[in-house]
Amino acid sequence: MSAFRVLAAMTSAAVTGALALAAPTAASAAAGTFVVSQAQFSQMFPNRNSFYTYQGLTDALSAYPGFAATGGDTVRKREAAAFLANVSHETGGLKYIVEQNTANYPHYCDASQPYGCPAGQSAYYGRGPLQLSWNYNYKAAGDALHIDLLNNPYLVERDAAVSWKTGLWFWNTQKGAGTMTPHDAMVNNRGFGETIRSINGALECNGNNPGERQDRINLYQNFAGVLGTDAGGNLSC
Repeated sequence: MSAFRVLAAMTSAAVTGALALAAPTAASAAAGTFVVSQAQFSQMFPNRNSFYTYQGLTDALSAYPGFAATGGDTVRKREAAAFLANVSHETGGLKYIVEQNTANYPHYCDASQPYGCPAGQSAYYGRGPLQLSWNYNYKAAGDALHIDLLNNPYLVERDAAVSWKTGLWFWNTQKGAGTMTPHDAMVNNRGFGETIRSINGALECNGNNPGERQDRINLYQNFAGVLGTDAGGNLSC
């Protein structure tokens, strides 16, 4: 449960309305072209929380259409496997929607930000598939996704598509502790190790926390196998 911790309003009804405007055919098309089938998703996450639906994931894909859709078949499958492996590590196999250590909750409000913490001092704890944390990350993700997550961070634990979108936001746009986004690492054949560096490199790369790092690698190799491809090189950081 570590990723966004180291990186450094639209109302609920309005969000529901906005999501309803998305054409069902577009969502169906996304599910139909996604390199991970529902059966494969279920195989990867047999004990997942019911909140993390396959439909929620495929509904979120429209936010970043290049995700797992760039390059050849092997590249697309490797990227999907890499994303879901890191997700699995962060959430205990999609069991956890929110950060389990509640003692950390008050720590994620950076009061020096001009917008402050309008949802409350303890409202910006880790949520979702990559455990979005800190008021400034909720602000940045919300701005990118056109959803006011700064004022309503609870959407990330209540709306499956929004939750998945926050994970895809980081994956496709943020470098974290690395030098490139995880998406760029995978589509440019830099290897799974670079995704670890971006997500939690300060704590898990350069010899730190080898057990945590190896768990991510093991999950990635397993998921790549589920998708019928090899994991490629540069697995560690």
